[in-house]
Amino acid sequence: MPHDHSEPQPWNVLSSRYLCRKPWMTLREDRVRLPTGAVIDDYFVLEYPAWVNVIALTTDDGFVLVRQYRHGSQEVHYELPAGVCEPNDLDPEATARRELLEETGYGGGDWTAFMTLSANPGTHSNRSHTYLATGVIRIQEQQQEDTEDLRVHLVGRSEIVEVVLGGGMLQALHAAPLLKYLLIQSPSP
Repeated sequence: MPHDHSEPQPWNVLSSRYLCRKPWMTLREDRVRLPTGAVIDDYFVLEYPAWVNVIALTTDDGFVLVRQYRHGSQEVHYELPAGVCEPNDLDPEATARRELLEETGYGGGDWTAFMTLSANPGTHSNRSHTYLATGVIRIQEQQQEDTEDLRVHLVGRSEIVEVVLGGGMLQALHAAPLLKYLLIQSPSP
């Protein structure tokens, strides 16, 4: 059987309707035609704004993490400081800087865009942008929202491997950038 090396083609959206429009969840139902001609009458897409998270390293190379309860899993785990881009946010990096400062009290340092992922490109419309912030310092107290209950933890380089590989971090969009960072920082064999 010969291989087709051409790129897959986008689907044709025949119709769309919103089933739910809430501040934290928007569910859209599309009727689509695939390039093969097949029609899917009810393809569901979750629309979210862009998400951000930060691998924040202090001046002495401590990782700034938070621990919080997540109701979906009904568990407490480590996470990167993170948030949601609001409609009036200028860019994801500005949102990431704000979220790090509000959630942890840390800021400053040198910032670079590090990784962009999708939670599930088959059903989610948004992207999650990770930034690497090195040399951050404690600038202020946390400024948590009424819906937040976060605890800040500074974790050393040897501990971060245990957190990620030992199941202490459940959020895949946080673990993947940390694993990338650790791979980049590891000496080549």
